[in-house]
Amino acid sequence: MQSGRSSARFILLLITAVLGISGTAFYVFYIKNRAAGNEAGSRILELKDTVSGKIYNRWTLEEGSEFSMEFIHSVNMSPVRETFFVEADMIRLKSLRFYSYGAGIPSHLEESWALSRDGDAMLITGFNSLFKEINFMAGTVSEYLLFINGETLILGRDGNTRLTLSLK
Repeated sequence: MQSGRSSARFILLLITAVLGISGTAFYVFYIKNRAAGNEAGSRILELKDTVSGKIYNRWTLEEGSEFSMEFIHSVNMSPVRETFFVEADMIRLKSLRFYSYGAGIPSHLEESWALSRDGDAMLITGFNSLFKEINFMAGTVSEYLLFINGETLILGRDGNTRLTLSLK
């Protein structure tokens, strides 16, 4: 640990001398962000209340890491699972798994999409949708389940909770 601090101090002195920037600015913008998990390939996924801005949780995700959200469809009352993964600075929709068509479930396939079976469910893959954040309302019909880093979280127990998942 000590050698890492010595290296950081040396780099700080070198950059300060060469660029004339203050050591404090370097620390805030570089060393602090590395410690928070923002090194190359890592991103922070943040879950917050859309209305109040209250942050519920943050997770460090590597490039290619996946997470899923599952909810009960309000019309056909069957589970729908959306799986996403981290791609550069964005969230990419990987797949949509569902048991029955209903409002919001695509009824025709775009050119890049593929439809297959996954047991009793249908699975659409090949999406080109990229997001910086995902806004949703949990708890309208049932809670949302968030599957991330081996955890399962229940969202929206209070009903009609507006939430945002954003990549930082």
